[in-house]
Amino acid sequence: MGAVLFYHLTRSSAAATAGRLLPRALAAGWRVELRCPDAAARADLDSRLWQGPEEDFLPHGPAGGPHDARQPVLLTLPGEAAANAPRALMTVGGAAVDPAEAEALERVWVLFDGDDPQAVETARGQWRALTGAGLGAQYWNEDGGRWALRHESAPRE
Repeated sequence: MGAVLFYHLTRSSAAATAGRLLPRALAAGWRVELRCPDAAARADLDSRLWQGPEEDFLPHGPAGGPHDARQPVLLTLPGEAAANAPRALMTVGGAAVDPAEAEALERVWVLFDGDDPQAVETARGQWRALTGAGLGAQYWNEDGGRWALRHESAPRE
């Protein structure tokens, strides 16, 4: 059972934060499912992840292609199976995370928009569901342009 990390976005976008976190997962040898709430959000995130300097290239693709199983980062929608056998999951836009799936992964990141009251409430509900199921979780907030750990809930034995 890995860690569940909640990232309260107040300065950075989901794409920028994903662009910083995902290379670490790939360096650890993990394939990642990046779950978006809907097709429009997935297309936007896919486009944003292609932008930037060449040295920051992040290999990824939306689910439904012929090479899904080989994608290091596979962008999915709720209910889509991740064909790339991920060891980590990142969600954006309030996409759901089931406690049983989180327990089987090395890492789960929940990125949520701190300026959207509904997104904050959704993240709070996800925190309650995941920690209520006995998973450990961390809450990270942007403080002065840097990420700071603000709260931690230990896993239950």
